[in-house]
Amino acid sequence: MLRLLMLVIRCLLLITLAAPAWPREADPRQPLKRIAFGSCAKQDQPQPIWDQIVRTQPDLFLFIGDNIYADTEDMEVMRTKYAKLGAVPGFQRLRKICPILATWDDHDFGVNDGGWEYPKRVESQQVFLDFFREPPDSPRRKQEGVYDSRVFGPEGKKTQIVLLDTRYFRSPLKRGEPGERMKYVPNPDPSATILGEAQWRWLERQLKIPAQIRIIVSSIQVVTEDYHSEKWANFPLEREKLYRLIKDAQASGVIFISGDTHWAELSMMDGSVGYPLYDLTSSSLNAAFKKWRPYEPNRHRVGTMNWGDNFGVIDISWQSADPRISLQIRDDEGDINIQRKIYLSTIQPGVIP
Repeated sequence: MLRLLMLVIRCLLLITLAAPAWPREADPRQPLKRIAFGSCAKQDQPQPIWDQIVRTQPDLFLFIGDNIYADTEDMEVMRTKYAKLGAVPGFQRLRKICPILATWDDHDFGVNDGGWEYPKRVESQQVFLDFFREPPDSPRRKQEGVYDSRVFGPEGKKTQIVLLDTRYFRSPLKRGEPGERMKYVPNPDPSATILGEAQWRWLERQLKIPAQIRIIVSSIQVVTEDYHSEKWANFPLEREKLYRLIKDAQASGVIFISGDTHWAELSMMDGSVGYPLYDLTSSSLNAAFKKWRPYEPNRHRVGTMNWGDNFGVIDISWQSADPRISLQIRDDEGDINIQRKIYLSTIQPGVIP
């Protein structure tokens, strides 16, 4: 019986990997009007939320981490788990209606809370790129790490999507003392890194590319400082470097999106870049808490959905002189649980002196 089951799974895997490239490629000439995104999809559990995502008819979907829960050093096991995701009917329907861009977090990278110490990161990267149909000549096939950037839209309506890799180069986390609330605490070591030297140089170049809106995808939260587990604030010098890079590049229109937490929220802070920095967190697609629970502390929170499966939506209205951006979290019934409307003029250098 077990051998038969393994044969069925292997056949599904071969069908998935042999399928043609994504049926739709994004047209870089067209402005993005609706971007959907999500994180944390357990491949062994039902994933009905894809039906609601498909109903929103996004121009682009961003898979921002924990796209599967692999947690393995065996690449055959990892491929089998990707095949389970690829066989989900709702996910297949999404692939047919819009392009998908992706980065990873710890579980699809290969190990819980892992970083550069994971011994199979090279092999894991190739399995990831295979599943998401990355072309053979893609720079992502040759570089270390899965970071990537794309620009969509004509002059005056450009949206840049920056996919960060917060795993491949990340230094080990610093654990809190036993009994403390904080699982991980800030690591002040100047040599500790999240992105690594090569990715930092790449990001500096990306922030100088002309664009009106920049969606920076980080698998872990950027703005929050109080969450007990993984976040950019565990490496405070790295977060300061990120903010300084945005300021020095005079990069306008930056909005962060993140996942990982298994709840959804919108955070905002003045990162000394000259305008408010928003971080829209969506988690989880099918593994969020199902009932009320105490709220995690977050001094920067401006909206929350503390339980229930969810996905994120960014609506962009380009038609007005001052384009409006709607940051949303929707639940598994498609209802909007969090919404903040901001205008492009409010996320420009100089708004905050």
